[in-house]
Amino acid sequence: MDDIKQIAQRLKGLREIFDIPIEKMAEVCETTVEHYRRIENGECDPGVYRLTRISKQYGIALDVLLYGEEPRMNGYFVTRRGQGLEVDRHNDYKYKSLASGFKGRAMEPFLTEIEPLPDGKNHAKNVHDGQEFIVVMLGVLEITIDDKVIILRPGDSIYFDTTHPHCMRALENQTVRFLTVIV
Repeated sequence: MDDIKQIAQRLKGLREIFDIPIEKMAEVCETTVEHYRRIENGECDPGVYRLTRISKQYGIALDVLLYGEEPRMNGYFVTRRGQGLEVDRHNDYKYKSLASGFKGRAMEPFLTEIEPLPDGKNHAKNVHDGQEFIVVMLGVLEITIDDKVIILRPGDSIYFDTTHPHCMRALENQTVRFLTVIV
């Protein structure tokens, strides 16, 4: 929860520095003013997708919002096995950034894990600008895009337009690990 509070402070500080009305940032995040106010107060998790939209609005790296520091590498950046900055932005998904130190990234690669939910429930639907590529490494992933249900197994991949409502869930009562690249 401390991470969320720190991110909230950075969000509010940036908005005040750039003198952007809260209504504009709520619009950028495709949410209500009240919800965005709760995000800035550290009362709820903004989620990686909203933080990506905010970072683009301000013209800064996602890392600045997440970790409070600017990436430094511009030729290459190596992330060793088991490493990567953890981006535990909400309870549904666990992310590890695989390029957090690379300056000027054109995409956001994450090692992502989701746990099975009870009673066959899906995780919350997401909608955001851009495109996403997923390749499953472990477990069986069910992804729903609009109303189409697709099952992915290790080695399977999908590339899709993220402006379509989408959600995922782990099947077979097993954690799913996959590579996610968001553009």
